[in-house]
Amino acid sequence: MYIDKKEVLRYLEYKSGVVDENIDLLIDECINEIKEISNWKYIYKIFSIHKNEEQVKLLKSNLIFKGKDILEHLKNSSMCAVIAVTLGSNIDTKIRYYEKVSMTKALILDACASVGVEWACDEVQKEIRKEAQSKGLSITYRYSPGYGDFFIDIQPEIINALDAQKNIGLTVTENNILIPRKSVSAVIGFQNDSIVAKHFGCKKCNSFMSCKYRKGGSYCGN
Repeated sequence: MYIDKKEVLRYLEYKSGVVDENIDLLIDECINEIKEISNWKYIYKIFSIHKNEEQVKLLKSNLIFKGKDILEHLKNSSMCAVIAVTLGSNIDTKIRYYEKVSMTKALILDACASVGVEWACDEVQKEIRKEAQSKGLSITYRYSPGYGDFFIDIQPEIINALDAQKNIGLTVTENNILIPRKSVSAVIGFQNDSIVAKHFGCKKCNSFMSCKYRKGGSYCGN
């Protein structure tokens, strides 16, 4: 697992180039701890899809994606991969522990875990890209519930379609929050290799007005 310290600092909203020596050492400590205790797992399935003007139906499943943004995301795709990735429950347990003894360390560990799960998603995306290439196709970027009008109430259906609880220990609460918390679900389209996949940009995100990354002149990378 690779956890980029610069990305950790971005999550912590560091805007200056100078980091306190104690904080810098604490970040290194937390990065190492995440690597030691994480047990990252993933599952994905590839579906053929059928689209109309209102929805995307994933064939041989009960998944139906609605919303103009997910339709736009998959507009050039005839197939898609649905993925779920988690760092495991040890991370949640350790963050809760540090919340009781050192809130600073809890915040840093949380940031390190956020970077870690994005790294894990990138690794899964590389595997999916190879599958697409074997079919003479390329892929879109990954698109997660909660982005644009692809609402998070689809999470239970995604978890069920992937049998993610059995396969990687991933569940979802009645409020559609993934447990363990450092987990991600996403959709990646397969499309013609000549088509350039474009990110929709921050303005499509439900958190556009309050996003700490946009205010800092950056973006979340999702």
